[in-house]
Amino acid sequence: MRALLVANPAATTTSARTRDVLTHALASEMKLEAVTTEYRGHARDLGRKAAHEGLDLVVALGGDGTVNEVVNGLLHDGPDPERLPRLAVVPGGSTNVFARALGLPNDSVEATGALLDALRERRERTVGLGLAEGVPGTEDEGVPSRWFTFCAGFGFDAGVVGRVEQQRERGKRSTHALYVRQLMRQFWEEPNRRHGTITLEQPGADPVTDLVLSIVCNTSPWTYLGNRPLYASPEASFDTALDVLALDRLSTPAVARYATQLLTSTPERGPRGKHAVSLHDLTDFTLHSKVPLPFQMDGDHLGVRTSVRFTGVRRALRVIV
Repeated sequence: MRALLVANPAATTTSARTRDVLTHALASEMKLEAVTTEYRGHARDLGRKAAHEGLDLVVALGGDGTVNEVVNGLLHDGPDPERLPRLAVVPGGSTNVFARALGLPNDSVEATGALLDALRERRERTVGLGLAEGVPGTEDEGVPSRWFTFCAGFGFDAGVVGRVEQQRERGKRSTHALYVRQLMRQFWEEPNRRHGTITLEQPGADPVTDLVLSIVCNTSPWTYLGNRPLYASPEASFDTALDVLALDRLSTPAVARYATQLLTSTPERGPRGKHAVSLHDLTDFTLHSKVPLPFQMDGDHLGVRTSVRFTGVRRALRVIV
């Protein structure tokens, strides 16, 4: 087996010693090349090269951002599960939503052991992914398409992600407490929290208007607060297309209600109420905003957009589990 290990040296919960141990463990089982990323987008370039060279496996060691880059490299020319290298993930970030949603251990050493067992037993599954791209006829039509593994956000939650990234660039450590602080600041400074600007359009259905935020889920849970899973769209699955949770108001009572529902959410029950819109298994839809809003994918802030088209692609990539 020819394999590539893509390791992010800035991953929150891994050290150089840990990376060396993992590299030796994997190299004992396969013909392995290990590369440490050196710039933003490097993991994407490595994934694309691995696909073009016909490797058997690409192992991503890092957080959700590293995994997202590798996936976008692998799928640069489109999904082809039978031809493309399989993907394996060893979590090294602060949250590791994609790896945990696959049922992998959140500890990098334990995950490596699970990966080696899965390879010996030939355990894998083919997962669906989400694709976001610019909308023809809008100012965002030239924005390159990009795949996401577990979620995307347009509006309020993307603003929180952007604030966290700003704090990390200033040297702050990525912690759940940091996310909570930035969430509260985003809430108090959100200009559109009472009168939403987003419209969701899908073929064959009436548009859903005046939304403040839209969370697009490719799997469930949506994210984790420490060890607590949060279920924005409990029905979301790697085996279906995309789910959406949208809110049309973020008043103080509404935020208190929906935050409590998220914190107490379960695989059977997520946020609900008169200001919540839940949609399941959408293959194709578009989000438009009257004003530019922040946009994020897999926890990576991508600037502001006014329109985004989403496609849910079933059976896009083989993953070692």
